[in-house]
Amino acid sequence: METTPTAGWGLYPVVEARIDHPRHPGELIGLAQSGQPHLAQGACRSYGDACLYERVVSTLPLRHLLEFDPAQGRLRAQAGITLDSLLRFCVPRGFFPPVTPGTKFPTLGGCIAADVHGKNHHRQGTLGRFVEELEMVLADGSQVRCSRREHPELFRATLGGMGLTGFIYAATLRLKPIESSYISVRTVRTRDFAEACQLMVETRDEYLYSVAWIDCLARGRGLGRSLVMLGNHAPARGDEPLKLHSCRQRPVPFNFPEIFLNPWSMRAFNTLIYRHQWRRERQRLVHYDPYFYPLDALYRWNRIYGRRGFLQYQFAIPFAGGLELMREILGHIAAQGAGSFLAVLKTFGPEDEGVLSFPLPGYTLALDFPLRGGGIIRFLRQLNRLVAGAGGRVYLAKDAILEEEDFARMYPRLEEFRRIKRQYDPHNQFRSCLADRLGLR
Repeated sequence: METTPTAGWGLYPVVEARIDHPRHPGELIGLAQSGQPHLAQGACRSYGDACLYERVVSTLPLRHLLEFDPAQGRLRAQAGITLDSLLRFCVPRGFFPPVTPGTKFPTLGGCIAADVHGKNHHRQGTLGRFVEELEMVLADGSQVRCSRREHPELFRATLGGMGLTGFIYAATLRLKPIESSYISVRTVRTRDFAEACQLMVETRDEYLYSVAWIDCLARGRGLGRSLVMLGNHAPARGDEPLKLHSCRQRPVPFNFPEIFLNPWSMRAFNTLIYRHQWRRERQRLVHYDPYFYPLDALYRWNRIYGRRGFLQYQFAIPFAGGLELMREILGHIAAQGAGSFLAVLKTFGPEDEGVLSFPLPGYTLALDFPLRGGGIIRFLRQLNRLVAGAGGRVYLAKDAILEEEDFARMYPRLEEFRRIKRQYDPHNQFRSCLADRLGLR
């Protein structure tokens, strides 16, 4: 079988992969029983190498809704269905995904494998809290249902387990009831990073959703100046209270030239965004699509970072000492001149049940760095050591450069995960480039 160059959303690294396309559970069983190392792959919306391996099993053909109970808001679907398809089904019926990442194009199975978080983690945790049951095909070809009652260790290792415990065939999920598809959004312009963090902490009980755009290239007293966006689901109003998002996207037709991305253009862009709202505070009604998925309006927006791609770097650190460390990291980024068009701050609530789930009580910051040789990788590995030393961690779904020693310091339940993986996958058939790099076996 021919191989195909594949990459995650960051376009780095690129791996030649043989791709299988199963269309029913029987084919998944056959692939599991083949004894060949492989990885279940969704829409490749993770950023680094978590979705990459030399042999992958695409879940995209497994994209069907299987059952829906409107009285309970319970939905059962195959792993290859995208959040976009789920939204098109559930929003007109008065439901919304309980947790959503910043794009609507990943698959349900990929979201479970990464145990994705959203703007509401401080109140409602990760997606895994709303998963009631998983239907899986294991390394020996057996089919199992796992939940908090059946095979609970497998269930918790699969939430955030990056696809390394088995094939997820289908999942049962509790949805959130809504009256409209609009979000009531309060946007506050803050002078600096400390003010943004303080506002997000003070409003945690008032708003279900909170996120801040950060100017990571500002210096001096304006270091980390921000736009904080706080939101709640709006009540029904108007003629189309459950209006869907548009399917139109503006394309990015080619990879931008590298000269386009430089410290001056990035500073100008960040200043423009910050100055766009000239008032300190603004209240408005916003459709869910631009609030949750602003970048989805651009088709293949990752091309903006050029042919060599980019690294998205997301870390979380505890509240205690977190503000000081985040300011230190922002200072390093501003001094390096390596900041990005996009820097996003959120707060996290209590840790989740997934053995390798990313969130911890504290702050999380996500940034994009264009790849311009090895210097940025060395810089980010230095940040990794700062984060690990503060009791923080890096998000595996966005990682391409973490080293095994730092990974072990960041994830205290690593040995528990390895024990469960050995129990259900003794010959290490479920693998990925990330898993091999970090010793996840």
